[in-house]
Amino acid sequence: MFHKEGTQSILLGTIFTAVVLLLSDNFIDTNWLKMVIQIAALLVLIIILQFFRNPKRNVIINDSQILAPVDGKVVVIEEVYEGEYFKDKRLQISIFMSPINVHVTRYGLSGLVKFSKYHPGKFLVAWHPKASEENERTTIVIENNTFGEVLYRQIAGALARRIVNYAEEGTTVVQGTDAGFIKFGSRIDIFLPLGTPINVTLNEVAVGGKTVIATKQ
Repeated sequence: MFHKEGTQSILLGTIFTAVVLLLSDNFIDTNWLKMVIQIAALLVLIIILQFFRNPKRNVIINDSQILAPVDGKVVVIEEVYEGEYFKDKRLQISIFMSPINVHVTRYGLSGLVKFSKYHPGKFLVAWHPKASEENERTTIVIENNTFGEVLYRQIAGALARRIVNYAEEGTTVVQGTDAGFIKFGSRIDIFLPLGTPINVTLNEVAVGGKTVIATKQ
């Protein structure tokens, strides 16, 4: 299953591969060179397909849990000052996605979208300390009955050149459903109330829609 955001890229990749295979088969007589070119074209198509894959995740909705919004490695767990929306200290959890990870963003919790804003910016490597403030990004705040207001931020990386965000202010969203897509390596920052019990550790590999980030009874 592939994400809808990859439709154009997959179509162009398929056409490109077909053209390369056809031309190389008809105009290149050297067998080893023909094989190299055809294998390279097929590898490009495979990379495109794996990048836009959208594995189905059966999510059991639970208001007492926040699920990982993306696949990737937990690279930050710390108290920070969040200056865009809360303007106070929050507990930040960051998940870094490499180009080989699934890049679908899922809602980590159900609730009302209170804030959704896109920020143009730079394309520093996603793990750079200033990436959260200076890179192209979107900020989304969801109000949940159990956790209150939770902010998550989609951050572009050095390769990412497009962030897709489906969250619209005033709408109600459901835990585990598609929240957007980030093309190529990037990062998600999650900002929770101080004192929220955390269920992940640094360098843990999280699975979007499956790994429990935090719990609250």
